[in-house]
Amino acid sequence: MSDTPILIRHSERPTVTFPGGADYCPVIGDDNGAGVAVRTGIQTSPPGYETRPHSHPYVELLTVLEGEGEAWVEGEAEIIRLEPGVTIALPANRVHSFRTLGNKPLVTYGIHTAHKRIVNYANPPAAGG
Repeated sequence: MSDTPILIRHSERPTVTFPGGADYCPVIGDDNGAGVAVRTGIQTSPPGYETRPHSHPYVELLTVLEGEGEAWVEGEAEIIRLEPGVTIALPANRVHSFRTLGNKPLVTYGIHTAHKRIVNYANPPAAGG
């Protein structure tokens, strides 16, 4: 990264819609993050949304900004309650998933501690689907 600060206006960033209806705004993404050692984004997950079980080859930090949900992490007996003011640090290579609870969207700010966002799905979809 150069010595010049990078100003990012969220309203000017693209929105990616995930299967199931969640919207993801890559704040510092692979397209604008050259030289920056992290990737960040804001995900808005509608009521009833659940991520597919997945992992990352690096630590992911997930902070809840709005709404409520719960997270599951492989090997952990307890479900983690997600609510505003909570941050979860997900270990590298641990399969995890989260879902929205209630009738309001779950809004999270994620930090991927790598220079490229990598998602490894635990159960990839069948060919052609």
